[in-house]
Amino acid sequence: MLVVHVLVEVKPESVADFIAATRANAEASLQEPGVARFDVVQQQDNPCRFVLVEAYRTESAPADHKATPHYATWRDTVAPMMAVPRQSVRYHSIHLPD
Repeated sequence: MLVVHVLVEVKPESVADFIAATRANAEASLQEPGVARFDVVQQQDNPCRFVLVEAYRTESAPADHKATPHYATWRDTVAPMMAVPRQSVRYHSIHLPD
């Protein structure tokens, strides 16, 4: 499984709008066959910082996700809300024994 952390810092006046747009994108993303998880977390001591934790079933699923209309809407909606450009980091999931 491929796990992507998207690091986002938004302008203080955009936090509520960013959450709304990101919630809509996450809900739609969870309907995609290649998306296993899509979590949105907000930093406790700096509410302008978020991490989107996206887990994909295949290596090609992120590209499929980025080709969806809901992703394009999210990308274009949140772009002016960014305090700095977002960054993404890719990880491979390590399965641990139960």
